[in-house]
Order: sequence, then structure tokens, then C-alpha cells
Amino acid sequence: MKWSIIQLQKYRDRGLEIDETVDVTELTALDNDIRRISPVHVTGRADIRHDQIVFHVKATGEMVVPCSRTLVDVPYSFDIPLTERFLLKPEEDESYETEDVHLPEGNVIDFRPILEEAIILEVPMQIFSEEADQHVVHSGKDWAFFEEEDKLPEKEKPAVDPRLAGLQNFFPSDDK
Repeated sequence: MKWSIIQLQKYRDRGLEIDETVDVTELTALDNDIRRISPVHVTGRADIRHDQIVFHVKATGEMVVPCSRTLVDVPYSFDIPLTERFLLKPEEDESYETEDVHLPEGNVIDFRPILEEAIILEVPMQIFSEEADQHVVHSGKDWAFFEEEDKLPEKEKPAVDPRLAGLQNFFPSDDK
């Protein structure tokens, strides 16, 4: 995903159609949460003008990340839309200092680092496998996990410590 500016200028009138498969397996070394990643399919187009190039692409693929509860492998599909702008003549456009734009490195536009960054940002903070609920303990000795909406039955309500029973008079209860 590297083009020279001279090569891209040939597509100025009609734009450059992009349909490439990119191997980004080195992301497994950069981010420990990515265990495996399939080749990423990048499709879209690049609109080329004399002073800037705008990429409108979509990157799709699948990565394997660990389950947040059990650490088993969970496949995670991603579909990332990207619109990135490269300024060819930054001295003519003052907005590059305040906007999120990129500058070419010499006479070359390298889209790969931008793609890799977008994929790393797409890694979910939490993901659960389908079997994670089977491994979750919902109760134990003298405790039970319940949702806030769940009400304990009257017989399961804990008994009030007699030393603290007098405090109940200070706070009116809605149960009565």
C-alpha cells in the first residue's frame, strides 16, 4: 500500500480504484491482544487533485482475540471505514496544522501505517466467548450474584442484627 506521487498523478482524472489484500501478521507482535489476524481486504478509491489525495477505503478482516473471562480464542470480525487525506503541498494549505491530515514521506505515500493503526484501535476492550457463561460462578458459600432488578424473596432476606435494630426507626422504609 505504497505509491509514489508521480504514479498517483496518472490517476488524477479518473481516481485510483483500490482492491488489495494486505498481510498484517506483524500486528500480533505489536499488540498482545491480537493472537492471529487474517489478511485484510482493503477496497475503495483515492481521489487525486493537484494539492491533495483523499483515500476513501474500507478494511475488512478477522482477528482472534482472547476472551475477557476465560482467555479462550474468540474470532472478531471487523469492517473499518477510513477517510484519510494526504497533503501534497502543505505550504499552500494552512489547515494541516489543525486538522488530521498526513504528509507524504519524500515522494511516497505509505498507507500501511494508517491501516495498521486503525486495526489496532479496532481491537475490542472486552469480548466474551459463547462458553464464558458456562464458566462463571453465580453463587458460593454465603453469597450469590444477582441483578439489581432481582429481588430477594422474603425468606432469603438477611436477618437484622439486634444491636442495629434501633437504626431502622431513623429511616422510613418503603416496604411497609
